[in-house]
Amino acid sequence: MATFHHSNPTDRDIRRVLQKLIIILSLGIICVSLFYFFTGCCESDLTENSVSDRPASDDRNLTFYNNVVTVQDEDGYPGTGEGSTLTPGLETDNTGKDWKATRRLPQALIIGVKKGGTRALLEFLRLHPDIRALGSEPHFFDRHYARGLHWYRSMMPKALDGQVVMEKTPRYFVTVETPGRVHSMSRDVKLIVVVRDPVTRAISDYTQIISKTPHIPAFETLAFKNRTNGEIDSLWSPLWIGLYAQHLERWLAWFPRAQIHLVSGEGLISDPAGELGKVQDFLGLQRIVTDKHFYFNKTKGFPCLKKPEGSSKPHCLGKTKGRTHAPIDPEVIRRLREFYRPHNQRFYQMAGQDFGWQ
Repeated sequence: MATFHHSNPTDRDIRRVLQKLIIILSLGIICVSLFYFFTGCCESDLTENSVSDRPASDDRNLTFYNNVVTVQDEDGYPGTGEGSTLTPGLETDNTGKDWKATRRLPQALIIGVKKGGTRALLEFLRLHPDIRALGSEPHFFDRHYARGLHWYRSMMPKALDGQVVMEKTPRYFVTVETPGRVHSMSRDVKLIVVVRDPVTRAISDYTQIISKTPHIPAFETLAFKNRTNGEIDSLWSPLWIGLYAQHLERWLAWFPRAQIHLVSGEGLISDPAGELGKVQDFLGLQRIVTDKHFYFNKTKGFPCLKKPEGSSKPHCLGKTKGRTHAPIDPEVIRRLREFYRPHNQRFYQMAGQDFGWQ
């Protein structure tokens, strides 16, 4: 008679239970991993880009423009102003693509000139989807260089691959140490200079100065070392900035002419789309900002933007732009034009372009 051996039923049940537990635990681990993969990858960036991350003590004016949070200067423009500081990472992008974006050192700089139209150029360029521009003026290469490139990079807005990161600080053009410092950061950086009739620019500069310090001497007094013999004080800042050939020569010692693009400040008013088209070409970008984006404001005397994205109203630069210049003695203006004439001719030769200043 055959003998049959049966395993213990209790042992068989225990093995089945253990197998089921192993399967359940394995599935649980997989589910948890997938959950953290899909929800955790963006957590750090969402935290970093939260507007609430800005210091509670920062009582400067904040504004939203083109999906960017920017600090405003005293004129109502994004900027640091004299003596103020920037907070790393203050500017944020809420496009939903930030987790792919990174902060990079700028590939382009608007380096000058003061009262030439740099603010208008920056605001116009920020309409381009492939430009990520810092709204404030970091003054890194002239005032904050000791803070290092890590600090400078932390100021920049996040950008995706293919986007051009840029900033503007008009003081760079005239600061002696700046060209070498910029070259140390990048020998391939693209440089943009907005130039304007130096006499008109000087009067505009003086007009801004007296709006803040109304009791300073008259323009006619400050412009001359000796008014009797007509000797111009070329070291007075509003006049010194207009010696464009002298400043450009310093930059050409470090960068080839092809890496420096000159924008006509007058053209930026009379034909903004034309000037913007040339800048977009220089930056290697498609011409997206065109004449359809502008209209001429007769009251202010310069172009404004037609209903920027996310706004129902046209966008003009602030009240300090287009203000009436201080009245200047016509004879002083004539002498200044004589003074600048040889400097302008030299600048035209260096630039390969006649800007038509009288």
